[in-house]
Amino acid sequence: MNEPIAAKGLASRFWEKKPLTKMSKSEWEALCDGCGKCCLNKLEDEDTGAVALTRVACRLLDDATCRCAHYETRHQFVPDCIVLSPTNLADNLYWMPETCAYKLLHLGKPLAEWHPLISGTAESVHTAGVSMQGQTLSEFDVADDDWEDHIIEEPI
Repeated sequence: MNEPIAAKGLASRFWEKKPLTKMSKSEWEALCDGCGKCCLNKLEDEDTGAVALTRVACRLLDDATCRCAHYETRHQFVPDCIVLSPTNLADNLYWMPETCAYKLLHLGKPLAEWHPLISGTAESVHTAGVSMQGQTLSEFDVADDDWEDHIIEEPI
């Protein structure tokens, strides 16, 4: 079982008391639910701007953990990987998963009951069926022209 949030030195329910712009780095990072959806390649409709998720994942996504295999050094491998921050969050909402804590909090919505900060365990995102655990394909294995064949519907 994962270490309780309080043991990580974070205040209880800090996300309800502190705006995103005032969070420490560890608080900001703790908001990530570990679903892996932000690491999926997306397709954007040129006419409507609508963004579709595909199960085609970034080469660095670990399909078993739904975490970046080289998080701290990811820009050495994927230079255009977006570093989400309070200052660029609003500009990136359009491609973020509907279940994403950063997006939910920015929009004034609560975290889902399965979110690890609520449940106390990182496994809850997988148990709830919200993560991409065991469901992705490597971008090395799917030609760019075939990504449309792998569009997924996102659970809300």
